[in-house]
Amino acid sequence: MNHLESQTIDVDQLRVGQYVHLDLKWFEHPFAFSHFKIKSQSQIKIIRGLGLKTVRINPELSDTTAPQEVSVASAQGEQAAQPEEVAAQNDSQHVLRAKLAMMEQMRIRREGAARIESAFFNTAKIIRDIEKDIYSRPQEAVPQATKLVAQIAESILCAPELAIQVMGDESGGEEMYFHSLNVTMLSIMMARDLKMPTDVAGVLGVGALLHDIGRKEVPNTILLKTEPLTQAERNFYEMHCQFGADMGLRLHLPPAAIAIIREHHEMFDGSGYPARLKGEEINLLARIVVIANYYDELCNPTYLANALTPHETLSLMFSRLRGKFDPKMLQVLIRCLGVYPPGSIVQLSNGAMGMVVTVNTARPMRPTVMVYDAGVPKEEAILLDMERETDFNIAKAIRPNQVAREVYNYLSPRKRVSYYFDASAASPKSGKS
Repeated sequence: MNHLESQTIDVDQLRVGQYVHLDLKWFEHPFAFSHFKIKSQSQIKIIRGLGLKTVRINPELSDTTAPQEVSVASAQGEQAAQPEEVAAQNDSQHVLRAKLAMMEQMRIRREGAARIESAFFNTAKIIRDIEKDIYSRPQEAVPQATKLVAQIAESILCAPELAIQVMGDESGGEEMYFHSLNVTMLSIMMARDLKMPTDVAGVLGVGALLHDIGRKEVPNTILLKTEPLTQAERNFYEMHCQFGADMGLRLHLPPAAIAIIREHHEMFDGSGYPARLKGEEINLLARIVVIANYYDELCNPTYLANALTPHETLSLMFSRLRGKFDPKMLQVLIRCLGVYPPGSIVQLSNGAMGMVVTVNTARPMRPTVMVYDAGVPKEEAILLDMERETDFNIAKAIRPNQVAREVYNYLSPRKRVSYYFDASAASPKSGKS
């Protein structure tokens, strides 16, 4: 809240409906936020018990701007109701216990995030080895790819709930392998929503993981060119789909996986390549990978200055590019990631700024948000579980370049948007990824 917009009042002037800002550190009071709209008399009594003589309110965000009208009556009522003080103390203890439970959940989430991020980077390294060996030692690389995908698929499909988490930018040089992993991850996540059998999801995952193997046949002068490609270069580049399919045949991949490799750039409206297939002419599994591939390329283009935010990407795909994708599969992606996918910068209903860090695919509109609070160290940032803290909603998405520099640095929106999952909730029979 902007200090210039606030007024300072005595605590005995507080009333329900005022938007209050507590000038205390986050751990010095029992509330989820240091600024919020007062909803009950018990909240007022808790605030008065914090030892503050004055508080700041924001009239623009308050339901009323005349707290003094009830200050005398409020004070008289407080003197006449000793039992209310006991009730207020009980309320304060209850709220404080909830705050302590919230802090413990945040600690557990941080530990989990570190574990998931480690698994993500380890998986990226395995993919690096697979892609490095796919031509020189295919007899080793293909089984390794199949095993990796089977482990990921079983973990995702068998988990009672699936929490998708945005990864950090500390990549260790594995960036070029993130695309394959991202497309695989998103594809199998969609397979879960579709209740796809494990063996089919495994074939989907192999095709997704190896969808770009034909790019190895395309010269770097084309792949790394910064200027627009000539028509001849474009034609050659588009051949990577067929190059990959031919490689898939030599590797004895399943036919459906080869179809994914060949058709992962075909569009539902017939505008794709290499065969300009249309609608259901495109293999069903390929239609899933088309969407996952397109989403990741918009979020993580070759030149990151052109990157769209996850929210912008989904909005663009749904509003302006909808005809390019199987409409049922596009709905599945949105259903899994929510309107505000992990990595989205958002403004909450109480005005706070944050970044969506985790989405539970079963309840994508109630994600976990890392909240900006100047009074809380970045490494201990508030992680607001919106499934538990039902008083708050996401009001809107914000472009990273529209937030203040100190907020941007605090939230550190990902330059590369990669997702991974928590396999710890998977059934005991599932493998670890």
